[in-house]
Amino acid sequence: MIRRTLKSGLLATVAVLAFLPTAGAAPASAATAPRPAPATAQYPGHHRAHLSHRRVYPVLGRVATHRARLNVRSGPGTVYRIVGHRHKNRLLTVACETYGTGVRGNHLWYRLPHHRGYVAARYVVTRRAVPWC
Repeated sequence: MIRRTLKSGLLATVAVLAFLPTAGAAPASAATAPRPAPATAQYPGHHRAHLSHRRVYPVLGRVATHRARLNVRSGPGTVYRIVGHRHKNRLLTVACETYGTGVRGNHLWYRLPHHRGYVAARYVVTRRAVPWC
């Protein structure tokens, strides 16, 4: 009974909203007016993403492995090849974090700056939040 009442109430709401004019609708004359050129038109060959300069500060982290060095991989997962390593208790700079294959239940991976690889977040301790890639 409750499901039938909710279903009919939902259908009635959708029907009413379909016939009401929207608040942000433009007049008919504005629909035929030419649109202004996008902001990227003045910079040929540039995309909009390049025009927004969002400053992301790197985060400092410390390698927290036990008696072993931390593998740096070419991608965010254990299936990627090892491109380097970092010794325990060493500081490293982390650019951003992303999801990858799980390492002891943790699926987060940190990307090192300048595309130098990825390290498992399970073995890196940071003092502040790391931005997403």
